[in-house]
Amino acid sequence: MSAVSSPLLIGNASGFYGDRFSAVREMLDGGPLHVLTGDYLAELTMLILGRDLMKDPKLGYAKTFLRQMETGLGLAKDKGVRIVANAGGLNPAGLADALRELVDRLGLAMSVAHVEGDDLRGRAAELGLGEPLTANAYLGAQGIAECLRAGADVVVTGRVTDASLVVGPAIAHFGWSAHDLDQLAGATAAGHVLECGAQATGGNYSFFTEIADLDRPGFPLAELHSDGSSVITKHPGTGGAVTVDTVTAQLLYEIGGPSYPGPDVTARFDTAELTQEGPDRVRISGVRGFPPPSTLKVCLNTVGGWRNTTTFVLCGLDVEPKADLVRRQLESAIGAEGLTWTLARTDHADAETEETASALLHVTIKTTDPKRAKAFSRAAVELALASYPGFHVTAPPADGTPFGVYRAGYVPREAVPHVAVLPGGDRVEIAEVGHDQPDRLLSWDDEIPPSPQEPTEKAPLGTVFGARSGDKGGDANLGVWARSDAGFRWLVHELTVDRLRMLLPEVADLDVERHQFANLRAVNFVVHGLLGEGVASSTRFDPQAKALGEWLRARVTDLPVSVLTGER
Repeated sequence: MSAVSSPLLIGNASGFYGDRFSAVREMLDGGPLHVLTGDYLAELTMLILGRDLMKDPKLGYAKTFLRQMETGLGLAKDKGVRIVANAGGLNPAGLADALRELVDRLGLAMSVAHVEGDDLRGRAAELGLGEPLTANAYLGAQGIAECLRAGADVVVTGRVTDASLVVGPAIAHFGWSAHDLDQLAGATAAGHVLECGAQATGGNYSFFTEIADLDRPGFPLAELHSDGSSVITKHPGTGGAVTVDTVTAQLLYEIGGPSYPGPDVTARFDTAELTQEGPDRVRISGVRGFPPPSTLKVCLNTVGGWRNTTTFVLCGLDVEPKADLVRRQLESAIGAEGLTWTLARTDHADAETEETASALLHVTIKTTDPKRAKAFSRAAVELALASYPGFHVTAPPADGTPFGVYRAGYVPREAVPHVAVLPGGDRVEIAEVGHDQPDRLLSWDDEIPPSPQEPTEKAPLGTVFGARSGDKGGDANLGVWARSDAGFRWLVHELTVDRLRMLLPEVADLDVERHQFANLRAVNFVVHGLLGEGVASSTRFDPQAKALGEWLRARVTDLPVSVLTGER
């Protein structure tokens, strides 16, 4: 790619390892594109790939991507679309070799490159990271750009930031330098919107009932411009919708404060301006960029021990005494240490079906002893004829399985090699670039006047407020946005951390941050420790906090009439 000023069309075909398999073909067939990206990695995925690699050193990458390329490569070649994906996981070189074999087998003239250097397992102890199963630094976009400038048709990476899949092609296309911070920030915002696929086109969207066609939402694409602005859209005729609200929801996903730090730039999401330009077209502009941090984040996964779980069904009367009995019995048999109990009162009084007359008692054991995890199953089964009336479980208990523990580490940028392995095999180490410009101060009046005194009515928050939530290691983020200025005034002054703790008692004893995004009419909460030691280890009912926002939206509180009527 040479530096030009024409828009760059970048589409996405995967938001996670397991996303819609046909999306690659749908995006290639659906309309014009220059680059097709795919995000296959998450913190939990790295653990899964780590286990794969332990079984077979040739694995460690997203096998689904390779299968998608069997039909996708020829189509991409015909349409002149380049492919950039982080499907390399823990073995990007192995995936690149497998792709070259596929290219030869298909008889295509296509070149493959990859980016490596993120895997720090062999140096973990030296870098003070302990002895993890996986240790992967989040690299930036420059290695991808180097591969594309060298003519690669396909670029696969290990652990780069999700947004880098978009930023890299933009650097190569527009010729941006590492000092073009505002442009890099704008591309980062676009990449953050694209990275989760159909979440930008109506998937997992609070007001989903307003979207006419959501049975099969299309995947998003961005029209990127040389100044870093973009238009988020989708191919014509595909399902879902692209609106200011769907883009707002995705911008709030899995973030912390207004500063969104990455290896290429720190993007200030509180400077992003969203404009509905037409049907399924939302412009993102004005994003300001600041120098990136002096450290790189490292995703660390370790094997934490063994876990097992079962669910007792408690039907009819005396649900609480039944739960107390089986709890005493199981703890007497194997001990209380490491057991987590959750009673879900799904039962209804005088129910017309057995299922609606039943409550669910979930119990999970986490232990470092695999024999105790197995004994948990035996102890649960032995209670079948000796416990509460109506005893049964939702599924037979199984043997224990290993679980992972996630934590984040940080290392100096210069300690991590960032290497682009070009199509011909040449290795180019990406040099660190210093940022001599001082941090630029943002100055504007973000004081929001309080709502005037007026009548209120009780209503669920979700009547007028949208939310999106998710996981970040052991923490959860919960973004809430208003659809009117009156609603935003209420959010700023009324949905405080204390009010959130009242509405969501499960977070009452946890450390909670709140951040304000006036340009998005939103606030974002970070709930520390809600998910324990990460998704793979969490015993919470919703281990990724995906529905935390919907729980909040279902809570009833007093809302001003002007908010409920949607006055702007």
